[in-house]
Amino acid sequence: MRVNLSLFKYFVDLVIPLRCMKCGTILGDKEGLCPTCWPHIPFISKPFCACCGLPFEFDIDEDALCGPCSYEQPLYTTARSVFAYTEGSRDLILKFKHMDALSSVPLFAHWMARSIGDRDGALCLPVPLHWTRLFMRTYNQAALLARDISRLKGWEYAPSLLLRKRRTPSQGYLSRKERLKNVERAFAVSKKKKDYIVGKHIILVDDVFTTGATLNACSKVLLKAGAESVHVLTLGRVVRGRQIV
Repeated sequence: MRVNLSLFKYFVDLVIPLRCMKCGTILGDKEGLCPTCWPHIPFISKPFCACCGLPFEFDIDEDALCGPCSYEQPLYTTARSVFAYTEGSRDLILKFKHMDALSSVPLFAHWMARSIGDRDGALCLPVPLHWTRLFMRTYNQAALLARDISRLKGWEYAPSLLLRKRRTPSQGYLSRKERLKNVERAFAVSKKKKDYIVGKHIILVDDVFTTGATLNACSKVLLKAGAESVHVLTLGRVVRGRQIV
């Protein structure tokens, strides 16, 4: 028997209507944000730092670097984020990260895939959780994003290539110096798959870019294992001491 997909979708939408990811308002025929919430999400667009993606408040050359990257360039080649992590956007990530709002994964992955260019033969992998934290949380939000991004971009998904060797305290309330020390020697490349990484371009996925300490630590071990380059992709980006408009 042939199923009328349009009719099926109509009945599904009646029973489970699409809702705004931020406020819960019922939407029409398109998932995402309602017109009221959309302006409160500070999406990042050019101009921004050619390396870390930090947004600039003024027009500048596309290859310009921010102050921190000019002083000491990160080990990753580029980092790109969808929106600034602010009071207006914070709840989108917190619901996804701690309240099992997994229905948002496809849209988040779509936004993230649009924020980064195409790279043939790239390996897409998440920042890993320690197994004890994964056991308590039941899922790695970065892995879910990386899986869907890899499908959208046609990249190979490699969730078990990068490992977290030791459990580190939460980075949430640590200073930059403390974060760097906290993630030191915390990551490693799987010995069984070490040869697989040689010469590859890596797309490293996480939910939030805070200081970049974790992402830099991951990049260090990936490059040491023979990766050609590492490109970071996150959903949110902490931007301190400035206003994004």
